[in-house]
Amino acid sequence: MALCMQTRSVAGVRARTSAVRSAPFRGSRMVVRASPAVSEIVDKLKTLTLLEASELVSEIEKTFGVDASAAAPMAMAVMPGAAAAAAPVVEEKTTFDVVLEEIPADKKVGVYKVVRNIANIAVNQVKDFTATLPKVLKEGLSKEEAEAAKTQLAEAGAKAKVV
Repeated sequence: MALCMQTRSVAGVRARTSAVRSAPFRGSRMVVRASPAVSEIVDKLKTLTLLEASELVSEIEKTFGVDASAAAPMAMAVMPGAAAAAAPVVEEKTTFDVVLEEIPADKKVGVYKVVRNIANIAVNQVKDFTATLPKVLKEGLSKEEAEAAKTQLAEAGAKAKVV
């Protein structure tokens, strides 16, 4: 038996409006209407402003522990009790930034050489680049590249961190 669902999306929230089921014999169809409670909710959703719809999505996410930006059909399939029982998924960070925090006055020349090589900037730009610290020296590096840059800076005498 085939099932077709017509849905209306309001700011990431899907609401079922009606379903049409194909009957087992040819040429006949049975229309199943939504319950009055569901129809009433759908009618109220149609009148929401974008701001109100956004607030509604936020409240639904907090209340049921779901993420509307993830796959919407998957979020609707998860029951509220199951979402609360599931362990949160921690996404591992893949890109890192090297932040230059401090340059000792007696080590400036050596640190400037390393900064110039890491940031790929001209000699005359290094002093202006490092005038205000802390400053992101390089963005979007792999963990190994970021750690290598931090080590180079530390060897030159600078204080740096990987974020």
